[in-house]
Amino acid sequence: MWKLTRFMRPYIGGIILVVGAVFFQAFAELMLPNLMSQIVDQGIAQGNISLIWQVGARMLLVALGGTVLAVGGTYLESRLSSALGRDMRRAVFARAESFSLQEFNELGTASLITRTTNDVSQVQQVFLTLTRVAARAPLMAAGGVVMVLAKDPRLATMVIAILPALALIIVVVARKVMPLFRKIQGKLDQLNRVAREQLMGVRVIRAFDRVEFEQGRFADANKDLTTITLRVSRIMALLMPLMSLILNLTTVGIVWFGSKRIDMGHMAVGDMMAFTQYAMHILMSLVMMSMIFVMLPRAAASAERINEVLEKDPRITDPERPVPTQKGRGQVEFDGVTFTYPGAEAPVLENISFVARPGETTAIIGGTGSGKSTLLNLIPRFYDADSGSVRIDGVDVRQLPLTSLRERLGYVPQRAVLFSGTIASNIRAGKDGASAEEVEAAAETAQALDFILSKEGEFEAPISQGGANVSGGQKQRLAIARAVVRKPDIYLFDDSFSAVDFKTDAKLRAALEKVARDKTVIVVAQRISTIMHADQIVVLDAGRIVGKGTHKELLRSCPVYQEIAASQLGEEALA
Repeated sequence: MWKLTRFMRPYIGGIILVVGAVFFQAFAELMLPNLMSQIVDQGIAQGNISLIWQVGARMLLVALGGTVLAVGGTYLESRLSSALGRDMRRAVFARAESFSLQEFNELGTASLITRTTNDVSQVQQVFLTLTRVAARAPLMAAGGVVMVLAKDPRLATMVIAILPALALIIVVVARKVMPLFRKIQGKLDQLNRVAREQLMGVRVIRAFDRVEFEQGRFADANKDLTTITLRVSRIMALLMPLMSLILNLTTVGIVWFGSKRIDMGHMAVGDMMAFTQYAMHILMSLVMMSMIFVMLPRAAASAERINEVLEKDPRITDPERPVPTQKGRGQVEFDGVTFTYPGAEAPVLENISFVARPGETTAIIGGTGSGKSTLLNLIPRFYDADSGSVRIDGVDVRQLPLTSLRERLGYVPQRAVLFSGTIASNIRAGKDGASAEEVEAAAETAQALDFILSKEGEFEAPISQGGANVSGGQKQRLAIARAVVRKPDIYLFDDSFSAVDFKTDAKLRAALEKVARDKTVIVVAQRISTIMHADQIVVLDAGRIVGKGTHKELLRSCPVYQEIAASQLGEEALA
C-alpha cells in the first residue's frame, strides 16, 4: 500500500494541516479532564464560585476551539481523500487505456472495472480514516498515559496492564482477516464478471431460455461473496464486544480501586474523575487503532490490485527511436508474419506475406477461426507479430509512434461500437472538430443519411449506451461513417458489411470507391458478394494463405475459395 504514497505528494501541505488540527484538538481534549478536576476539587469542594467561573470559561474556550478544529480538519480531510480517489481512478484508467488487447485479456474487463471503482474506494476510505485516527489515537493514548501517571502512578498500572491484552486481540484479528479480504476482492471480480456477461447477453439468454441457468450462476457467485464476507464480519463482530468488555471492566476497576484510594486520602474525587476520563481516552484510542488495523488489510489488498495495474507495463508502446512520420501513399505490406496468442499451442497466423496497394481493394476471406480479424489487428498494433513484419510505406509499424500510425487508419471493427451521446458525436469520434458538412458527407457515403434524417433531431438524435436504440445495420453504417469522416490513408473494414442488405451493400461499396479511390482498402468479409470485385483477394485457411488473386483467378485455382463460393453462390458460379 505504501507504493500509492506518490499520489499523496501533491497534498503534503493539506495533510500537515489536517494532522496539525488533529494534534491541537487532541491536546484540547486532554486539557478538559484536568480542568474538570480543578472545578470539582478546588471549586465545588471549597465553595470557590470565582474559580468555578474562571475554569469553566476556560473549558468552554477549549471545547469551542476543539470543535472548530474538528470541523476544519474533517472538511480538509474529506477534500484530500476525494482528491486522492480522483487521482487514483484517473491513473488506473489512463494506464488501462494504454494497455494492448493482450493486457486486457490477462486482467479482464470486469476486474479492471472493480479495481477502478471498489478498490480505489477502499483505499480512499482508509486514507480518510488514517488522516484523523493515525494522528489522533497515538497522541491521545500517549497523552493519556502521561496524565494517569501524573494523577496516580499506582492506579495507572492497572490501565497500562490492560494494553498488551488489547494489542494481542488486534493482532490476532488482523492476521485472521487479511487473507480473507484479498479473497473478497477476487469474489467481487467474479460477481462483476457474471453480472456484466448477463447484462450484455440478455437477448441471447432470453432467446435460448437460459434465464434460470444464468440466475443460478449469479446466485453461486453471490453466495461465494456472501459466505466469505459473513466469515469476515463474524470475526470482526467479536472485536467490538471484546473491546467493550475490557473497557467496561477497566472502568469498574478504576471506580472500585479509586474509591478506596479516595477513602484512604491518597486521591481526590476530581482527580479520580479525571483519571477515569484519561483511561477512557487511552482505551478508546486503542479501539480506534483496532478499527484501523481491521480496515488496513482490505485496503492493502485493494492497493496491491491497483498497483498491479499501475505497474504492468504495456507490451505495445512507442518505439524508443521512432522513425519520423513521412507522408506516404499508405501501402501495407505483410512480410513473413507469424503470430501466436499468449498461451496458445499453435500460431493463429503463419508466414503471411502480401501487399495491399493504394488505389486497390484487398479482401481477406476464409473460414471461421482462420485468422482474418487477427491479421487486421496487427496493422494498428493491437497486437505485435512474433516474427516477420508489417510495414506501411516501407516502415515497420513497430518503428512508428502509435498516434502517428493510428491517425492514418480508418478502422471499422467487426462488432460496431457506439458511445452514448448523439449521432453527430459518434461520427465526430473519428475526427474531432469535423464540420457539419463533413459529418453529413460521411453519413451519406456510409448510406446512413436516410435513416438519420428520418429521426427526430436528425444528427442530434440521441444514441443510448452501446447503440441499443439503433439496429445492427444502422450501427454498422454509423461506424463506417466514423471511419470515413477521418479521411485516412488506409481503410480497414473487419466484416463491417455483414448486417446490411445486399442492395445497401452494393450502394455502400460504390460510394466507398469514390472517397477511397487513391487509398488503400483492406476488407475482411464472410460474403463473397461483398469482395468479388476486389482487386486482390487473400484466402486464409488455418492461419495460412492458401490462395491469392482476383475472384475469377481463385475460382479456377483455389479449392478453399471454390468451396466458399459453392456454399454461397451455388455450383453455377463455379461453372
